[in-house]
Amino acid sequence: MTLPSTADFLVIGGGVVGLTTALALRGRHPDASVVVLEKEDHCGAHASGRNSGVLHAGFYYSADSLKARFSRDGCARWKAWCEERDLPVNACGKLVVARTEDDFPQMDELLRRAERNGVDLEEVSEADAHEIDPRAHTVERALWSPSTASVDPQAIMTALAQEAREAGIAVATGTAYRGVHGGSGPHRVGTSAGLVSAGFVVNAAGLHADRVARDFGFAEHYRILPFKGLYLYGDVPADWMRVHIYPVPDLEVPFLGVHFTVTVEGAISIGPTALPALWREQYGGLGGFSAKELAEVTARGAAMVLRDRGFRRLAIREGPKLLRSVLARRAAALVHDLDVSKWRRWGRPGIRAQLQDARSGALVTDFVTQGDPRSLHVLNAVSPAFTCALPFAEYLAEEVDDLVE
Repeated sequence: MTLPSTADFLVIGGGVVGLTTALALRGRHPDASVVVLEKEDHCGAHASGRNSGVLHAGFYYSADSLKARFSRDGCARWKAWCEERDLPVNACGKLVVARTEDDFPQMDELLRRAERNGVDLEEVSEADAHEIDPRAHTVERALWSPSTASVDPQAIMTALAQEAREAGIAVATGTAYRGVHGGSGPHRVGTSAGLVSAGFVVNAAGLHADRVARDFGFAEHYRILPFKGLYLYGDVPADWMRVHIYPVPDLEVPFLGVHFTVTVEGAISIGPTALPALWREQYGGLGGFSAKELAEVTARGAAMVLRDRGFRRLAIREGPKLLRSVLARRAAALVHDLDVSKWRRWGRPGIRAQLQDARSGALVTDFVTQGDPRSLHVLNAVSPAFTCALPFAEYLAEEVDDLVE
């Protein structure tokens, strides 16, 4: 398509947050022109199309977080959205299992959070967990989340892009953001296909959101620290496991630990890993290599290991998981009768755009936005952003209107 030279709303980034926000803005402003810039040749080439596809129920998050506010409703809305469009949904549910009695206090906290968040989460006995999925191995008790599901992220991204185009949104794939030219009037945004004069800019650039934001005078104290996630697939039949099986998480770190995921097609994976990527788009080989990013990520990761106990514990735990046998053995504690030798195939890697507060070095665990009357910057679309995307987009569109007023 030919890139329009003007836009009432220009969205940078064609991931799930960018596309759903563009649609939400179009719904609130049906006569406005909306343009989405996506540097890749299709939408969802990065985190949005590479995630596990799990729709999270919303019981992990403290009640005062935006994640808690949006994940419960987002899970239900995505399931309805997919069913309306004949896209597959695997409404399999999730078991959270205890490895030792030391997990019990955290399980009790998850039950409290579920109650405060209005999420259906039930404590079940060891025998009940075995009835739900005979593979599940737990100590005395487990938690059952019936509303957790899985979907096909790339199928959703393809459908979202098509829906956006049908709504009159110009989705400019293969068009990269190049910078912004200031002034008192509309922003003049440089792209690989020319300039766009934009009345309002929404930055949903994911891995590059902090860089884009700094061009507009924001994100002074924030930096993206990319984390690479790998899933391991096994040579097992599709009915080997019925439901997702997760461990009780360490609530001091923003990762859920090694778990089993049942995909929408019924394939079963173990993962993910959660170590800093060496550069922002380090999916494989030297693709996307940046010496500057390598130096920056290495320095910030090393500093966190030295001063942050939780991150140091994470690094010690995560490093060995790059060995397939270690990852499979870690997962074996959650199930009965896992043959480590059958888990040999890595899936497509994903990279999580995790925001870090440069002042404290701490990882930011909730959504973060900054803006002014001419731009809004989504700095931390943190997991489970995919689950949250539909209600989060409406929140962002309302925030845009509040900023403009």
